[in-house]
Amino acid sequence: MCLNSFLQIYTTQDTLYRTEQQQHSTPIPATRSSELMGIRFSISSSQPSKPSLGELPESCVAVIMEYMDPPQICKLASLNRAFRAASSADFVWESKLPPNYHLIIRKIFDVSFPSHLEKRGIYSRLCSLNTFDGGTKKVWLDRSMGKLCLSISAKGLSITYIDDRRYWNHIPTEESTFSSVAYLQQIWWFEVDGEVEFPFPAGTYSLFFRIHLGKASKRFGRRVCNTEHVHGWDIKPVRFQLWTSDGQYVASQCFLKGPGKWRYYHAGDFVVEDGNVSTKVKFSMTQIDCTHTKGGLCLDSVFVYPSEFRKVKEFLN
Repeated sequence: MCLNSFLQIYTTQDTLYRTEQQQHSTPIPATRSSELMGIRFSISSSQPSKPSLGELPESCVAVIMEYMDPPQICKLASLNRAFRAASSADFVWESKLPPNYHLIIRKIFDVSFPSHLEKRGIYSRLCSLNTFDGGTKKVWLDRSMGKLCLSISAKGLSITYIDDRRYWNHIPTEESTFSSVAYLQQIWWFEVDGEVEFPFPAGTYSLFFRIHLGKASKRFGRRVCNTEHVHGWDIKPVRFQLWTSDGQYVASQCFLKGPGKWRYYHAGDFVVEDGNVSTKVKFSMTQIDCTHTKGGLCLDSVFVYPSEFRKVKEFLN
């Protein structure tokens, strides 16, 4: 049964109950109260009260919740005590956790994860932005779908000439969850490499580079974008490559476009067959044609999302 059906039934039952209560509580003139007292008592005793959702056993409610999405469970928990208690059942939330969540916890938290948390608490904790690997990576579960997502900051990538201030700089910004991005002013040889090893749950994943042409800042409280150094990206395409430890390989290329807006450039997809072992993913983004310079680019991070998010997450498109 879906959430809308539950709410419709609950609302109907509640309306009928309130109407019946109002009918039975209509004021009776004092002269007739004594005459009708016996009749009124007889009618109320002979008519059983209507059943409501509040009378459903918690175990039955919990079984139904097991087939619902987390946001729906949280909405139903606000109906009454039975639903609130059922929404805390361990088996309800264990069905929303990735099958290999124990490995994920071990990878992110090592021995620092609280051992007393119930499954609902574990789900909530994993839905937070959990930082690991020296603060260069973040991993979280999408709250609505329970799917694992991962991001790698620009500081967690290998960028050619990143230490030469003539080409690259790390600049602070509120537009990144890592609080800074790598800004390229101008370069001949553009090359960014990275890798991540993680116990991804079984499924298909897509890897994206989050990139912005131009340097965004705030002036008098308004966002402005400086595109002074943006050049060279429309002459030759950028090449993306992706490798996995089990032999998968993907390559693609495209032109970078759209100054003034953050864009997600799809590098490729990979499939995880077994979530009980860690998968190593290597990736790169290059434009090494030295016949021209290119610049004016902000590199925020690399994202790994479940491929199905491309249908439901508008910003990925």
